[in-house]
Amino acid sequence: MPRPELFFAAPLRATARLAGAAAFVLAAFAVLPAQAADRIKVGVFPSSAALPFYVAVNRGYFKEADLEIEEVPMTSHPLTVQALVSNGIDAAVNLVTLEGANMESRRPNTLKYISLNGQNAQHVIEQFVVKADSPARTLKDFRNGFKLFSAPGPANIGAARAVLRKVGLAEGKDFTIQEQQIGVHLGALQSGNFDGGYTLEPSATIMVAQKVGKRIEAGVISTYLLGNKSASAFAAGAVMSGRFMADKPDVARRFAAAWARGVKEAQADSSARGYLVQGMKVPPELAATVPLPRIVMARDMTPADVGDFQKFLDIGTELGVVKDRIDGKALVRAF
Repeated sequence: MPRPELFFAAPLRATARLAGAAAFVLAAFAVLPAQAADRIKVGVFPSSAALPFYVAVNRGYFKEADLEIEEVPMTSHPLTVQALVSNGIDAAVNLVTLEGANMESRRPNTLKYISLNGQNAQHVIEQFVVKADSPARTLKDFRNGFKLFSAPGPANIGAARAVLRKVGLAEGKDFTIQEQQIGVHLGALQSGNFDGGYTLEPSATIMVAQKVGKRIEAGVISTYLLGNKSASAFAAGAVMSGRFMADKPDVARRFAAAWARGVKEAQADSSARGYLVQGMKVPPELAATVPLPRIVMARDMTPADVGDFQKFLDIGTELGVVKDRIDGKALVRAF
């Protein structure tokens, strides 16, 4: 009779082989790379309205949404629009609305705004400044060939010109104005090549703190163009390209959700201003004093917001910055 152990030898060897194979398969799965996060290229123009972007990056909101963000610096809004059209970027965090509207009026569904930046004398972004030793006290003092620079792009320089016309000044006679990148505005005043200019935050706060310039008036779009100092001039906002939203709807939804978290924290948590130090190169001692716009997600816009936005877009059409009238409600996308 065969020895008992022989009855069990073959099954035991088979079991060992199966166990070894299972261990090999498990080990193979263990070394497979984790699924890569979805990559998004985001254009960033140097304005304090970009703060929610740096909040979402530094506090991990994009990462938690399984997104890998590539920041793409933008020096002008026309370049941002071009990058969106050419698929060089998927989104932008502070594109001026008149230039976005102009592109949409020419080529619908190129881009949509997911949030808007409300600007006025309380929520400051745009403003006129002059040299610290200038005798000018009001906009009406910009006379006798006053040399001004402007934030770049048709929307910015168009708004600056329109405001100065509203106070009775004539270009060429009273003042001249030319576009300059935001990064050179402080140097433009220091050099003496310009008497003043139309600039944005945080550039203005830095000029004033360093005693290079002084503010003349902020929130001029609401005051002079909308005709209501308390109105929200929705002059810029965060956008995503139409192609990106159509091709990757789930990724777009996750980006919008992470952006909304950044918006909430930027406006509710004063410590978030510290991210302007690295992101916008604001001196640490000034970060807490840099003003912010009133940033509103498209889903949270009130009827008054919708009215203010439409009025501003219509002014853009009157100025020739926007080719054809566009419905503001069609320019936003709520998530």
